[in-house]
Amino acid sequence: MDTKKVWLVTGASKGLGLTLVKKLLDNGYKVAATSRNIESLKNAVNYSGSDFLPLQVDLINEQSIEKAIANSIEKFKKIDVVVNNAGYGQAGTLEELSDAEARENFDVNVFGALNVIRKVMPHFREQNSGHIFNIASVAGFIGNFPSFGVYCATKFAVVGLTEALSAEAKPFNITATVVYPGYFRTNFLDEGSLMLPKKPIDIYTEARAIEELHTSQIRGNQTGDPEKAADVLIELTKQENLPLHLFLGSDAYLYANQKMETIESEMTAHKTLATSTDY
Repeated sequence: MDTKKVWLVTGASKGLGLTLVKKLLDNGYKVAATSRNIESLKNAVNYSGSDFLPLQVDLINEQSIEKAIANSIEKFKKIDVVVNNAGYGQAGTLEELSDAEARENFDVNVFGALNVIRKVMPHFREQNSGHIFNIASVAGFIGNFPSFGVYCATKFAVVGLTEALSAEAKPFNITATVVYPGYFRTNFLDEGSLMLPKKPIDIYTEARAIEELHTSQIRGNQTGDPEKAADVLIELTKQENLPLHLFLGSDAYLYANQKMETIESEMTAHKTLATSTDY
């Protein structure tokens, strides 16, 4: 009897999503995978077996998502694990980015994941099981660097909705994990995956320096191995108790601990004044 889980992975034509899909197929899992361009997805995965279902999906179109989930269930009879991986980076200070640039980043990074959750939950509730990985970023926990405010805000939103989802879905034996990757050696910082502001303001020199740092020095030298990240996600689904929060990578742990130390210090320093507000 085949007891291996069926996975649905969004944003699977490149980056961590592509690495995960390949790893799953190599290990005998059944995988439905989505991309905006199905030919790019097929070429990237390069797998012709029956365990792979490539799907062309527009994540901001609910009907497109609903059809993809129905097709996945029709082929594999169920879905056990969803990985909301699709997303892109948007650089630019809050003043520089247009309303359209900011909203588009939220549409893909937040509402895309929310649309998938909304459409897969009836299936998960019916089978009384399921797990959802929402791929955020360590930038969903820390936001104190110039030029990535909107991107950080999208990932903070993913964290918040995942925490709520975990509580809402618990009565139905459904679990959720928000993943906070640090820097992994994928194409996330390449042109097309990291968008720069269309109308930069020259005076924001620190923001430009941060962007240059990411595109010329960090890109290609990231600490994290996406193969090992995929291994972690697969291994977690074999465990009985999955975490709600998963910081992924040594750098993610470093940044998160720095943030927690700062919060603890500030709370302690201002506790007397800040708690003087009770009746």
